[in-house]
Amino acid sequence: MQQFFALLKKIIRTGIGRVRFLMAGIGLGVAMLLILIAAQVNTNFNELLHGSANASETIDYLVINKKITNETSGNESANAFSDSEIQELSKQPFIDSFSYITSNQFKVMAEIPAFGIQSMLFFESMPNDYVDVKTENWNWKEGQGELPIIVPNSFLDLYNFVFAIGQGSPQVSQETIMAAAAIKITIYNDITGESFTGKIAGFSDRITTILVPQSFMNWANKKYGGQATKKPSRVIVKTKDPSNPQLVQFLKEHKYSTNEEKLRFSRYRGIVDIITSAVSFFGLILLLFALLVFSMFIQLVVESCKYEIQLLITLGAAPRQLQRYLMKQFVPMYFIIGGACFLLVSALQWWASVQLAKQQMFVSPYPGVMTVVSTVLILLLVYIVNAWNVRKYINQH
Repeated sequence: MQQFFALLKKIIRTGIGRVRFLMAGIGLGVAMLLILIAAQVNTNFNELLHGSANASETIDYLVINKKITNETSGNESANAFSDSEIQELSKQPFIDSFSYITSNQFKVMAEIPAFGIQSMLFFESMPNDYVDVKTENWNWKEGQGELPIIVPNSFLDLYNFVFAIGQGSPQVSQETIMAAAAIKITIYNDITGESFTGKIAGFSDRITTILVPQSFMNWANKKYGGQATKKPSRVIVKTKDPSNPQLVQFLKEHKYSTNEEKLRFSRYRGIVDIITSAVSFFGLILLLFALLVFSMFIQLVVESCKYEIQLLITLGAAPRQLQRYLMKQFVPMYFIIGGACFLLVSALQWWASVQLAKQQMFVSPYPGVMTVVSTVLILLLVYIVNAWNVRKYINQH
């Protein structure tokens, strides 16, 4: 028996046997490396999109309106959302919740004496759950003379770096304008009007509009607005993933418009999906190639020893004993290749996490669960296929 095992080793480690053995090992190594890299890249991209360390408070909210075309220009009803459109929007699986954005149906005049500014304005409102500025002053009740207002940060930037410089006015900080600036707000219609003292309650990064409390908007629209209730022309939606291709496709098909900057990850995701799919496919092809070479190699070894195998079986040797010995020649190589590929991907992941952290993007420095599972599954697949081939060829003789 020992002479037979020595013969097997000689066939494996010399001549054509050695070449096929090395080809199979190299093919398995490259295939595993490509598949593990594809799995880890996919994990990293999902972590960049959804990980708590990369979470952005504004990215989950989108303000949606219809695109105004030459055909719908000037047609207010065509640019508003109908009941059926609202119902369809609410049923989409990629939208967690949504709400109307209510606009003023009255005229607004604002004056800031301290800065020499007087202008007509517009107001909008939304439920408090969608407002990103959290303050105890964000409320209003009928009879209250002070009106809290939330303005977008971009408005203050325009004042400081465009208007103030051009007019020779002082530039101001958020704290200064919130503490000192009193705004005379006059709301009116063609018959009557009323004045309030506006106080800036905060600055928003979520929506580029001037917000007032929903209670004030409802009261003012009822008292100074038109008789007919207008359909909403803008809605705000909360979604877990603004880069969801289904969401992007839905907006495109219905000709809805939103802040395209918040959808930019959809294009990145498409590119990453294509790359990881291509790498995974190429890795699977190489894996199949490695399995084929292993099969040919096993067949070569068994064919070269067929007389010895027949003799040993005739003398009482169990085929299972021969199978176990032959598999022992392969199993250590599986684990060496699998371990080396996993360690290399782990090192690349640690390096990538360090480089991404410099750009304020955070991923785990350790391989993901998908990478670990892929390693185990590939090794298990190779073992099962080769064990089946060994048993098949030995039983034939």
